[in-house]
Amino acid sequence: MGIFARDESRTTLAASRIGRQATASLAGLLAGQGKTRSDLAAAMGVSPGRVSQIMSADANLTVRTLAAVAEALDADVQITFCPRAQPTDARARSGTDTSPLHSSGLPARH
Repeated sequence: MGIFARDESRTTLAASRIGRQATASLAGLLAGQGKTRSDLAAAMGVSPGRVSQIMSADANLTVRTLAAVAEALDADVQITFCPRAQPTDARARSGTDTSPLHSSGLPARH
């Protein structure tokens, strides 16, 4: 069984979410630098169509592509893995109560 065999649909959704985050961050950086997609294409030495592909949330961005974009914009890419927040009901089932009253040291009323 491969690493991605566990739940293909969840992996696909997560990939789409990460792609949207990357392209939104890139769009913000371009705007902050006062640059256009055409400027990015010229700096990368690629066609404007390729930049449109990169900026598409559907694009499967490779680390190499992210690095090329970062180098063209004199920027860094940061990838961070962090645990997902648990829904409130999951914390209650696990016995972990992070409510302000409980964590304040005040007795909880039942």
